Amino acid sequence: MSEKADLTDISKLAGKIRRHVVRMTHRAKSSHVGTSLSMTDLLAVLYGKILRVNPAEPHCPDRDRFILSKGHGAAGVYAVLAEKGFFPVEELDTFYQNGSALAGHITRSDVSGIEVSTGSLGHGLAIACGMALAGQRDHRLYRVFVLLSDGECDEGSTWEAILFASHHHLDNLVAIVDYNKIQSLARTEDTLALEPFGDKWRAFGWSVREINGHDLAEIQDTLKTVPWQLGRPSCVIAHTVKGKGVSFMENSVLWHYRPPDKDELQRALAELGVAE
Repeated sequence: MSEKADLTDISKLAGKIRRHVVRMTHRAKSSHVGTSLSMTDLLAVLYGKILRVNPAEPHCPDRDRFILSKGHGAAGVYAVLAEKGFFPVEELDTFYQNGSALAGHITRSDVSGIEVSTGSLGHGLAIACGMALAGQRDHRLYRVFVLLSDGECDEGSTWEAILFASHHHLDNLVAIVDYNKIQSLARTEDTLALEPFGDKWRAFGWSVREINGHDLAEIQDTLKTVPWQLGRPSCVIAHTVKGKGVSFMENSVLWHYRPPDKDELQRALAELGVAE
């Protein structure tokens, strides 16, 4: 298959994820549509081309591990897992409903393909460090990928984990920051400025690359070559747009907590190539 055909398939997967996300958050009247849309292209490349995972063997000891540290983006991960065959797509209709396994924040219990439950920010990278260290000491070949929000990089626990990873030379660990520059109530720069962001990760001993988090080719080219330096963990700072793909949601604080109503759902799906 040509690289162009590869990217076409990944683009189609990203479109499916986005359509699922807006439907799921509308149906459940739930939050976090914007953060799920900002990371959609990253998820599509990870699950479409990078992660060594198999829905038929979700607990294979040598599978790659993926952790969504920003657990409030659960809708996006559930959507990609369903599309990749970890569970039936129809189960997405139960998102955030009473009794459903698909909780509003990513939840491991009874959901194939989920490694850990997350939601309280600042813990995912530390868990990923533990998995990477265990893999290293057990001489396993798996990699650990962890997707963080920019807002949780305000957390001291995140920076403790960043120090830990470089100290232990965890080059089987890849941190991806969804740098959409909007936190729950305001822009990141107005809440707690992170810049010079890449330099801070480098100062803590990581190998760092900054990319366009919506350029599928750039995402793929960046992730397929990790680790970039032996003995160093890898950090991808992915510059993204909150609400990407739906014009009236893009770059807006409003869509961190607000779900789309019926009319907004129809407008969003029309922009995403589906009429309802």
